[in-house]
Amino acid sequence: MSYEPNLRYNNTISFIKKHVGHCNKVLDLGTQNEFSEIMEKNGFTVFNTSGEDLDFKPEVVTQFDDIEFVTALEICEHLLNPLWALKKLPSNRLIASVPLSLWFARAYRNESDEWDRHYHEFESWQFDWLLEKAGWKIIDTEKWPIPTRDFGVRPLLRSFVPRIYIVYAERVTFSSI
Repeated sequence: MSYEPNLRYNNTISFIKKHVGHCNKVLDLGTQNEFSEIMEKNGFTVFNTSGEDLDFKPEVVTQFDDIEFVTALEICEHLLNPLWALKKLPSNRLIASVPLSLWFARAYRNESDEWDRHYHEFESWQFDWLLEKAGWKIIDTEKWPIPTRDFGVRPLLRSFVPRIYIVYAERVTFSSI
């Protein structure tokens, strides 16, 4: 399936700028990627985790100092239990996005790559509950579709049914559990 990452990237960087403004040190969960580079081109100093499995080593996120905000952009769906990593984040500000569960398509499944598989595709309320349980207060949200260049009923639906859910949240409680 082909899609336009630029639309998603433009929406994401606009959402970040809307809530963070000019900020220096960002922890972007996951390895260095194309969007990390986009954030750097927009004036952010970006640190990434090194590909550790955050289900088994959520404490990895605590190794970063003076982080002004954290991004968890389409990472939580790859974790069996994202709660513990979300509780340990080293900042009081979080921008996180997840794929939404679509009523007309099955969850993303990749049997040949253990890292590129979704354990979850969320309803927005489910992700809200997860963040609240991890000690975060949701300040703002947005949803947007990811159109494809493919033809058919599903690609047509993908052009207007929201697929990405993004959240700006601030820490309510801090737990070192």
